[in-house]
Amino acid sequence: MTSTVRPTNSVALPTAWYSLNPIWQGGEEVVQQGLPHTQLAPAWQMLLLGDGSPTRHLQLLTGEPTEVDVIDMSLVGMDADGAPDHIQAVPGPRLRRQVWLRTASGQRLAYATSWWEASHVDEYLQNRSLPIWASLARLRTELYRDVQGIYCGHSPALESAFEQVGPFWGRHYLFWHHGKPLTLIYEVFSPYLTKYLGLSQPI
Repeated sequence: MTSTVRPTNSVALPTAWYSLNPIWQGGEEVVQQGLPHTQLAPAWQMLLLGDGSPTRHLQLLTGEPTEVDVIDMSLVGMDADGAPDHIQAVPGPRLRRQVWLRTASGQRLAYATSWWEASHVDEYLQNRSLPIWASLARLRTELYRDVQGIYCGHSPALESAFEQVGPFWGRHYLFWHHGKPLTLIYEVFSPYLTKYLGLSQPI
């Protein structure tokens, strides 16, 4: 997957989304089994392959609240939008939301794109400036995070935005609610997290 978005630290809204150009990727079977520790360190596997909330994990790691900068809310209709194939599980027409996850002091830690059924997004994201986890927790929404894919790859746009050199690790997953897919989320984490997790690929 490639992105046509130019690197930006401005408030300008992107017209597409920041996908990785993978040098390696794995599907659901890899997610279930885990990776050799020589390929991805255990602490990073817990972040990427676990079914817990990344915004909660980031807050626990940094000791700061995880805040959200919303950079895009775009109606994409029935378009596949270059998303993972699992987007077909989310009913259309769809809305795409893009955010930076950062510390309260301003350090960007992750990037996330999510696709929602446009007619229902306001039910679940009543305050769109909150992380998804915080929004759904306020509603006491019962969810199952179904990790479907993991990636290691490059993105010039994310190098610029994170001010970190790749490669980057990312993943995509479906949120299920009452037995139905609620949203598809694609996340990429900044190598800045090595400060807390150690090297992602041990030497």
